[in-house]
Amino acid sequence: MSRRISKKSAVLTQKIEQSIIFVRGEKVILDYILASMYGVTTGALVQAVRRNPGRFPADFIYKLTNEELTNLKSQFVISSWGGRRHRPYAFTEQGVAMLSSVLRSERAVRVNVEIMRAFVRLRRLLITHADLAHKLEELEEKYDAQFRVVFDAIRELMSPAAVPEKHRIGFHPDE
Repeated sequence: MSRRISKKSAVLTQKIEQSIIFVRGEKVILDYILASMYGVTTGALVQAVRRNPGRFPADFIYKLTNEELTNLKSQFVISSWGGRRHRPYAFTEQGVAMLSSVLRSERAVRVNVEIMRAFVRLRRLLITHADLAHKLEELEEKYDAQFRVVFDAIRELMSPAAVPEKHRIGFHPDE
């Protein structure tokens, strides 16, 4: 039985880690993703937040701007047809933690535990990445130019992949 629970937990943790995005330099999860994890509607989740404004200051939750939403749509190929009529809310780690006090179901508690674990794991990865970059700089200073190519290649591997340019599909006689 515990093995089955751990598999479910691993799947949920993977879904959570994939749902954490960077907006305004912070790790956040969008309201509709949280609602699906908690098993409630987005409207119910937002309503619970609105009923408890003192628990959700501006650094815990904020509404995405039109520009941020457009950027996310282009990055993640989010459909602009149908669905929501309002911009989504972004919950920071503290905002997600506060949700457990507003959504009092057993599922909300379990999901919140996994979300907190995912945020901690992501923080550790980012710290490790920063430590590696610092150690690489130290090594680069220590060794001469003959290793510069190696250091440049490692630094390039550590940088996030660039978003490929979109190409027109089909035959274009002018090209």
